[in-house]
Parts: sequence; C-alpha cells; structure tokens
Amino acid sequence: MAIELTKVAYTESATAKGGRAGHVTSSDGLIDFDLGQPGSGAEHKVNPETLFAAGYASCFQGALANRAKTQGFDTSDSTVTAEVSFGPSEDGGFGIAVTLKVNIPGVEDEKAQELVELAHQFCPYSKATRGNINVTLEVV
Repeated sequence: MAIELTKVAYTESATAKGGRAGHVTSSDGLIDFDLGQPGSGAEHKVNPETLFAAGYASCFQGALANRAKTQGFDTSDSTVTAEVSFGPSEDGGFGIAVTLKVNIPGVEDEKAQELVELAHQFCPYSKATRGNINVTLEVV
C-alpha cells in the first residue's frame, strides 16, 4: 500500500535523454551533465547509481539528524555513505542494492544502531525502497 502525501512541500524534476549513456538536466539547471558507464580516470562519468547514492546518503543524513534530535543527540559530525550496487537480478533483469554505512562520533554503538534504525523508518528514501530492494544498515 502506497503512503500518500498529505501536502506537497515542493517538487523537483530532472529529464534524461539517451539512457545510461545520455544526458541529464534538472529543471533548475543545477544538474546538467553527460552520463556514462562506470569506469575510471578521465572517461569516468556520473551514472544513475552515483546519483541515487548521493540522494539516499543525504536524505538519510537528514533523517538521522531529525530522529537523533528528538532524543537529545547531536549528529552534526556524523557521516552517511550509501554504497549502491548494480547487477543482474534473480528475475532475469537488473537491479540495485544499497548498503548505508553510518558513523556517529561520540555515540556508543548500541545507541548509534538504535538511531540508525529510527532514521531508516523515517527516511523517505528508505520508505520508497522498503520491500523493493535490499538495504543493509551498518554502524561503522
């Protein structure tokens, strides 16, 4: 069952042409670049997994800060790294999986794990992916 919005706070949009090796632009012009296959060196270009990792990491960071604040914890020095993996899936197509690596300096591991779990329940990206892809949470 889909979670319905009670109010639209804002809407962003981006347009892609040419698929994974094409070009992407956002309506506000902040994103405007060519996409490419994963590689190294000068030929390396941003790909959809890079964009998803950046979005998920930053969204989760915000959710972590929100949930931690309700319990009196300051997570401003914390980091969230989203590792997005791409590959063949058991349905014969392709899919992604995510590992979120969260570091919260000054917070004991048990409490950090609790805050990460709370953030995972609160984060819009986590809600969107729940039950659709494997998301692994790691306190590092």
